[in-house]
Amino acid sequence: MVEWIVSPEQVPYEVAVAEMERRVAAIHAGKEDEAIWLLEHPPLYTAGTSARIEDLKDPERFPVFESKRGGQYTYHGPGQRVVYVMLDLNRRGRDVRAFVEALERWVIATLDTFNVRGETRPGRVGVWVQRPELAALPDGTPREDKIAAIGIRLRKWVSFHGISINVEPELEHFAGIVPCGITGHGVTSLVDLGLPVTMADLDVALRSTFKDTLPTPVADPVADPIHARAAP
Repeated sequence: MVEWIVSPEQVPYEVAVAEMERRVAAIHAGKEDEAIWLLEHPPLYTAGTSARIEDLKDPERFPVFESKRGGQYTYHGPGQRVVYVMLDLNRRGRDVRAFVEALERWVIATLDTFNVRGETRPGRVGVWVQRPELAALPDGTPREDKIAAIGIRLRKWVSFHGISINVEPELEHFAGIVPCGITGHGVTSLVDLGLPVTMADLDVALRSTFKDTLPTPVADPVADPIHARAAP
């Protein structure tokens, strides 16, 4: 059973990390259910394990937190739905790459409910949308903007951190970093694409697409070791 938690107020980053740490330990110990936590943060930047200091263009703009999730620099702030994913991969398949791909499929399926075509790109973790209405890049490459970022961490095969999807954040706030270390392409949101989507609308879509895109847990992974190793 997965518990869905929605925080109506902005949650400070350090408070969220502490709660994730506590919940992950409880999930691994079998004391609490898996959880999906939907929230917003006040404006801040986080540095993943692959972050390069030169990609932090304006370190004085917002608080900067070092994060032990995968990935590089990203921005969190009001108008962005943060989806912290605390799932037990001991039961859902011990395959990190397959899990990240499943999270990408989840985002793509969610965007599809709003008639937005999200896509992945080799070498670029996250979900992107094509912007044919905008000018191409100087080399002629079609413009693509990132609408969702993904960065996870595992402890004893229980996941935490997760996904951020841009609903209506202040896109100019991304200018203080090189988002995810990728230059050239931009960042967009559902509202920037012309869709009057609310946070509540997105939450409903996330719940409706979850079961069809994330790996199904097995009751006893020890009794089904092949499934425990398989990609979802």
